[in-house]
This record gives sequence, structure tokens and C-alpha cells, in this order.
Amino acid sequence: MPSHLFITDCHANPEHNNDRADWLGKLIFDLRPDVVVNGGDTADMSSLCSYDRGKRSFQGRTYSADISSHNDFQSRLWSPYRRAKKKLPRRITLIGNHEQRIDRAIDLQPELDGVVSYKDLDLERYYDTIVPYSGSTPGGIIVDGIYYAHYLVSGISGRPIGGENSAASILSKRYTSCCVGHSHLVDWSVKTRADGKKIMGLVGGCMIDYSMSYAGDSARLWWQGVTLLQNVEDGQYDPKFISLKSIKKEYSKKK
Repeated sequence: MPSHLFITDCHANPEHNNDRADWLGKLIFDLRPDVVVNGGDTADMSSLCSYDRGKRSFQGRTYSADISSHNDFQSRLWSPYRRAKKKLPRRITLIGNHEQRIDRAIDLQPELDGVVSYKDLDLERYYDTIVPYSGSTPGGIIVDGIYYAHYLVSGISGRPIGGENSAASILSKRYTSCCVGHSHLVDWSVKTRADGKKIMGLVGGCMIDYSMSYAGDSARLWWQGVTLLQNVEDGQYDPKFISLKSIKKEYSKKK
């Protein structure tokens, strides 16, 4: 049965280094999962943050630096496979709301059309499948019975499903096994349908090793790491949570 590695919310930012991409790349190479799903927000794209525009903290941010940071992260993430010339796993990436800032910028300033683009992220170089936004909400993809999305919405409002028990909430609203990112929290839930089938909900944390100023005290709630889904079959699997702390301890000193 196949294994999936779920990575989400890496937030590559030019003000912070991408060393964690090196460590994570070595982990992927050692685990050799059949499928790697990147849940989105690998690019932070802080230069296109409409909330920060006009603030003192916005000064010095540039689109080109954001793109360079993202592409450096992706290159370092997949370099162990390329150096070893080994077959890559199936690689899927989802467009998160931070990458989607590119589209929002074009909507607000149509003169940017053709000047900025998702193509700048060079995703086709690193992934077999790119899952775009669907209208104003993230798109999704089903792999071995699991629905992957950057986040899932609670209703016609389009707001992300969240809350203290967000994994259980996802299952109660979607009735199928799901994996999401976005909130930077970690949660896992299992429910049993009337026919006896188990459905599993996973909220996958984040891969950030720096402080994000906007988060304040809420960052204490975040979980940094990735999840290995082992023995995946028809939406069911054995989860293994691997913390960023343990990844760093294992791989930061290995060449």
C-alpha cells in the first residue's frame, strides 16, 4: 500500500533562511514516500500582502525577493533526489492563499497582468500536478481516497473550517477523509460511517521555524512538522507525525 507525505505552510520568506528545506529534503529522500503532497503557502509573498501595505513593516519588501526565496526553497527541497539521480515520488502541490496573492494583485491592478504570474514560481519544474484555486477558494484533489486541499470551507461564506476540533469539524461537514493546512495547527480525527468505514481528518500544522510578527501569542498554538500517511487505502491510513524539531536534530548536521 502506498505512503503519502503531507507538507504544508512552509512560508519561504526572504527575511529568513531556508535551511529547513535542506533538512526536509533529506527526510523525504530517506522516507521514499510514493506521493508527496504540498498543501500550499510554500511562498509567503509578503510583498503582495494587502493588510500590511502602508505600514512601516512593509518597507523593503519586493516581489522579486519573494519569488527568489520560494524558488530557492523548492530547489533545496528536491536537491537530494536530483543529486542522487533517483526516481522522484509523485509530487502534487496546491495553490494556497499566499500564492493566490498573485492573482489578487492582478485583479486589483490589471496592468500587472503579464508582469507577475504563477509561472514565476516555476512550479511545473518541481511538481507533476498543480492544483489551482477554484474561484475564490482553494482547489482540491483526491489521492487514494483522501481529499487534499489548502483549506475547506464551512459554507457559502467561503470561510475556512476551523475551531478547536477542526479535524472533526471537517469530517462532519465533508463526510470523507480530508487533509488540510492553512491554520498552522495540528489535529487528527477519526469517525465511523454507518457502513463501518473509517474516515479520517487531518490538519497538518506548518513548516515555519521563525516568528511571524502578525501572529503574536497565537503562534504558541502552532505545530511545526510534517505527517507521513502510511499504508494508505481508500482514505484510511496509519499517521506518523514528524516534528520540525526532530527533523532538524536528525538532518541539520548531515551533508
